[in-house]
Amino acid sequence: MRAFAYSMLVLLAACGESRAPQAGPDGAVPGDAASATSPSAVVAASVASSSAYPPLDGRNGELVNPDDGSMVLLYFDLAGIKAPLEQWVEDDQRIRYGPGSKKAALRIQVRAELDATAASVRNVGVIRLSLNTQLSDYDPTYGEYTISGLAPSSVVTFKALGQEVTLRFGNGRTAQVWAVPKERAQSIDDALDYGRGVTIDAVLHISTVQPAPRGGTIVANVVEYELRQTRGDRLLARVKVPRS
Repeated sequence: MRAFAYSMLVLLAACGESRAPQAGPDGAVPGDAASATSPSAVVAASVASSSAYPPLDGRNGELVNPDDGSMVLLYFDLAGIKAPLEQWVEDDQRIRYGPGSKKAALRIQVRAELDATAASVRNVGVIRLSLNTQLSDYDPTYGEYTISGLAPSSVVTFKALGQEVTLRFGNGRTAQVWAVPKERAQSIDDALDYGRGVTIDAVLHISTVQPAPRGGTIVANVVEYELRQTRGDRLLARVKVPRS
């Protein structure tokens, strides 16, 4: 389970890519197979579309539900800091506690693994991330829900190679708000299980990196996401986050 500040989220197992089509002005998603009277269509709603936040420096490579090691190496690549690969090789448990007769071969293997991971994150500017979080009660005054997992205070933590790298949402104040017409709120509430748990499959564009001792922070903007029931995986909405 990942560690988070203020809001608790859990990274799910890796999933395939899915791109969210742009929502229409009524909140329904063009091309959705559901009919207007089906549960999926009733609960589907979206904020207005807008220009997406561009990834940092035009980087267009993607990572899907990355592991801790990949995020650490991505941080080093983004920050332009030379990764201490030789030290990480020596710190590897297989080297530290392995038999002396096999250490030379193990060093080659561990270094090859690190080099391969480092190569895989070069040019990455987009992260597709699955999260478990909760949906607030509907606020009829503002006509919206709040998604706690996308709040500015929510931080996803990755720990590997003696480093700690955090991921936070630069546009969380906007991304956490899901605007929904009042007449649809009851259908959405009826679709939720006890605890109001939901799953988010989000597309994040990296905007900046903030170095720190023994790690740092990657800041990314939420561009769009799919919102689903935690149980049953039923689609609740496809949302394109407006530029704030």
